[in-house]
Amino acid sequence: MSRPTRRCPGPQPLPPIDRRAFLKSTGAGFGMLALADLLQRDAKASDGARASLNPLAEKVPHFAPKAKRCIFLFMVGGPSHIDMFDPKPELNRLHGQPLPPSFGKLESQFLEADPICLGSTRKWGKYGESGMDMSDLVPHMREHADSIALIRSCQVDSVIHAPAHYQMNCGRVFMGFPSLGSWVGYGLGTENENLPAYVVMAQPEGTPEGGAPCWGAGFLPAAYQGTLFRPGPKPILDLQPATGEFSRGQQRRTLDLLREMNEADLDPADTELSARIASYELAFRMQAEAPEAVDLSTETEETRRLYGLDHPRTNDFGTRCLLARRLVERGVRFVQVYSGGGPVAMQWDAHSDVNENHEKMCGLTDQPVSALLTDLKRRGMLDETLVIWGGEFGRTPVSEGGSRGRDHNAKGFTMWMAGGGIQGGTTFGSTDEIGMNAVEEPAHINDLHATILHLMGLDHMRLTFLHSGRDERLTDVGGRVLSGLFA
Repeated sequence: MSRPTRRCPGPQPLPPIDRRAFLKSTGAGFGMLALADLLQRDAKASDGARASLNPLAEKVPHFAPKAKRCIFLFMVGGPSHIDMFDPKPELNRLHGQPLPPSFGKLESQFLEADPICLGSTRKWGKYGESGMDMSDLVPHMREHADSIALIRSCQVDSVIHAPAHYQMNCGRVFMGFPSLGSWVGYGLGTENENLPAYVVMAQPEGTPEGGAPCWGAGFLPAAYQGTLFRPGPKPILDLQPATGEFSRGQQRRTLDLLREMNEADLDPADTELSARIASYELAFRMQAEAPEAVDLSTETEETRRLYGLDHPRTNDFGTRCLLARRLVERGVRFVQVYSGGGPVAMQWDAHSDVNENHEKMCGLTDQPVSALLTDLKRRGMLDETLVIWGGEFGRTPVSEGGSRGRDHNAKGFTMWMAGGGIQGGTTFGSTDEIGMNAVEEPAHINDLHATILHLMGLDHMRLTFLHSGRDERLTDVGGRVLSGLFA
């Protein structure tokens, strides 16, 4: 005979209540409104779970895009606009004199009080029908003067490398936010399901100070993060299946079983598991297409010479630029190629001697960058490929510690764009007479990101993702489209 259950005296635990019942109990006002929103989000999450096999499926843009793909050439350390694309005769006149107070207070990282103006010793010319200013540091780029748009009024909010890297890549000065390439993949998907949608190629000597968060997916589903290619002749390891162990059919059946087991109890919020499933599928498909995509032996000798693969100085960056062209040619949506990383000696961080530093870094990159534009143009690809060049900030018009070097400048610097709806031969915005502050058409990083997304057919105000109760976007609460750059 079983004994009756005895109840302990005192308050008893309440029966469990789910979130729908709780919201109903709060009243017909707030409760039912919240419930309706909750049900709508759950429905979307269920749809997302069903689509989890291919989170990068091609999507319809908000409007007709000018560019279908993008290559971002990132110059790590901060190239000097004053010595490359933005000549300042007044600065040369002030060389050796204290910075005039009329230009305001200089915000930088290492400068002491009473900085001394440092003029540029570069030789300048005007090139193309547009008469675009370029120095002798970029002789190969002169032929593209009428293809690029100089943006001379760029601005970010930090003079420290890592925060500026995060902001230039992800829109914020803190790590943990989705990168530009991740937002593009989230908004558009990929044109080729057999290759990654977003590829990153770093400097062989090391990554930028910001590290992997610069191409991370942040709070977006993990499938949208950048795929890092290794330096050297094998940018992707283990592409070839192990011989004699599994046939392709056996591999396919094994992956199908893993997918079915993983999806049986897949939580729509578990983006890491969804990304892992997708990565297995992508790796399987890449075995068929990726080896050919990264095989440069099929390129003509003329093309290899164009990119500088026949010279040790330009071989590395030229190889990565050529790979970028091959990848976007095969449907990769976003490719980022870093120049600089690791030791300071391999960055555009010209603290001690701007001429020595930039002659080295331009010598490594000028020919390959020019070759990329030439190659895209002659293949009929430049019109639909947006090419971006720039660093995390620029450099100061004053000397650092009495040397020939320049410190970091976040308040006015130059980037350029080409192809993909850009009006070539355009000079947009300007800095003051010494290149310190943007004074005409300031182009904050939020504006640059809004413009890039617009060219890709995405409205930066509509490209959002719910995170911690807030509809987040790449441009945060700012951003205007710089339509003056458009063809």
